[in-house]
Amino acid sequence: MSANDLAQNQPIRLSICIATYRRADFIGRTLDSILPQLGRDVELLVVDGCSPDGTPEVMAKYVTSHPHLRYVREDVNSGIDGDYDKAVSYARGEYCWLMTDDDLLVEGAVQRVLSHLHDVDLVVVNARVLNADLSEELTPQLMKLDRDRSYGPATAEALFTDAAAYLSFIGGVVIRRSIWQTRNRELYYGSLFIHFGVIFQSPSVSRAYIIASPLILIRYGNAMWTARGFEIWMFKWCELVWSMTHFSAAARQLVTAPEPWREARQLLRYRATGAYSFAVYQTLLARRGSTWDRLSAYLVAKLPGPAANALFLAYLRTQRRPDLMLRHDLLRSPHASWLTRLPFRTRHD
Repeated sequence: MSANDLAQNQPIRLSICIATYRRADFIGRTLDSILPQLGRDVELLVVDGCSPDGTPEVMAKYVTSHPHLRYVREDVNSGIDGDYDKAVSYARGEYCWLMTDDDLLVEGAVQRVLSHLHDVDLVVVNARVLNADLSEELTPQLMKLDRDRSYGPATAEALFTDAAAYLSFIGGVVIRRSIWQTRNRELYYGSLFIHFGVIFQSPSVSRAYIIASPLILIRYGNAMWTARGFEIWMFKWCELVWSMTHFSAAARQLVTAPEPWREARQLLRYRATGAYSFAVYQTLLARRGSTWDRLSAYLVAKLPGPAANALFLAYLRTQRRPDLMLRHDLLRSPHASWLTRLPFRTRHD
């Protein structure tokens, strides 16, 4: 019997499911961080949404030498929601870890997760945030918790308030496969956050455990949807969070405002980073909200981007503990100039 035959017959406790698209330059290093951690009861499944780059060639090099790695190339791209849903359907594990295709696992991450797969339906894995080439730390712990936490039916709202904001990131989700399969998933196709809908739709998944120490390294600024950031975070994300009406308004407000685009500071931030422009205003805001909302949005859209960028960078320089993720976005904005970058040149040149 071949190694592949043995792998097929081995009961699987955990399937690490990656949906990938056009990540030939990154997925190899992701696999390198995961494959040494696989045991007999863990499989790694990669679903390729018909990538037009060299992803099949990269994957072919790994599949031949790793019996616990499966690669499925789709004929069409179903979008991130559809491809992750397919990945779970193809998986053979009792639990599925919805890992991303460009981030890394730290050493020992898989074993740590396996140790908590008892009497829970969901494990949330914390992450550390670095820049895209992993040379600079931006956030040592994305979910700010000082210890691991357990949740049950009586603390479902506490799970929501503790983890919902973090769970805009799919890579931290480890979910019981049978739970995923019984949920209304198609409702969240096109949302970009199918995992969030699966977890928090009514009745929400409540038997959960959060691992507070970061086991994932995120490449910040490498997301495929960066160009659509304003639409996603000002509309898609908040609409999804506020659709969870079985949670209190106070709990949802802790995750995101229902209409953050009404806040001038939010508009200024996105103008400064280059994600909000007059074209975006015309498409998304010109016919939305009150007269004051439209006027405010118009004025911010007309504000020179370099001025907004310089203003925000100057503000961050006054902060004792500046938001390094925001600073990263500002310094890489098309509105940043050599002059505004100058104080940071030793780290960002």
